[in-house]
Amino acid sequence: MLPAAGTAWTPAAAARLLSAAETPLRKGKNKTNEKEKSNSQRVTMQLRLLSWFFITLNFMEYIGSQHASRVRRQGRMHPNVSQGCQGGCATCSDYNGCLSCKPRLFFVLERIGMKQIGVCLSSCPSGYYGTRYPDINKCAKCKADCETCFTRNFCTKCKSGFYLYSGKCLEKCPDGLEANNHTMECTSIVHCEASEWSPWSPCTKKGKTCGFKRGNEIRVREIVQHPSARGNPCPATSESRKCVVQRKRCQKEGKGKKNREEKRKKSNKDESKETRQESKGRVARRQNREQRENNNKTQPKKRKAPNKEETLAPVDTAH
Repeated sequence: MLPAAGTAWTPAAAARLLSAAETPLRKGKNKTNEKEKSNSQRVTMQLRLLSWFFITLNFMEYIGSQHASRVRRQGRMHPNVSQGCQGGCATCSDYNGCLSCKPRLFFVLERIGMKQIGVCLSSCPSGYYGTRYPDINKCAKCKADCETCFTRNFCTKCKSGFYLYSGKCLEKCPDGLEANNHTMECTSIVHCEASEWSPWSPCTKKGKTCGFKRGNEIRVREIVQHPSARGNPCPATSESRKCVVQRKRCQKEGKGKKNREEKRKKSNKDESKETRQESKGRVARRQNREQRENNNKTQPKKRKAPNKEETLAPVDTAH
């Protein structure tokens, strides 16, 4: 508002006039700033909504593509999946063989050239060990130095050049043990063991027990436990010592043809004696038999005579 006519123009009046003129301008600027802020906030919200929409759309497309690729991959890997398989397979395919096994069977992959074929077995092959899970039973491979194993860390038989000790395959056995090349195991060192000595034998000389005064007697013992390669060797199993006995004469025996002829004659005499005794025995038995027959014929007549005497005796007593 301008000052009235006739009034003095002072700096204070001029300042009031300027402030009065600036206030509506300031109010207009504030209104425009608020409108711009609201517009900018609205635009940012719309941009955020669009970005979230595109992000969710891309994520859904990615999930769909992964599922489709998985289906295509399974179709390539397991074509013609069948439920009516043979050889213990629960499911199988023409390309990969068994895909799953029947209960209690082990699933193992066998390499044929560049391809692996699934096989179902009742027990794992050599070089593998079985692990049972709720959904599947698998055969896992043993360590490189194991030929057969119970678990991956417990071998039961080692490959050539290794020795088995406490479930491990070693190139060299520990101290205090020795390598058994027959069983390919590290075993304890076994020392030789012998039985007690037997009693001393009779005193002999050149196989005879007579005709000498000084001879030898021996005693023996048996090996109870043979030693291992690094065990202590076995002691002597026989022992002899000198002995002195009272001399006694040996019975003389003839030698040569005369002795053989005498023996033959003696044997012939013995045989002839035996034959004569047998013939005498036969004759005596025949005579005894004939005598018994004669006695049987004469016995009835003797029995009748005493019967007559017995009948007459009571008549005499009656007179």
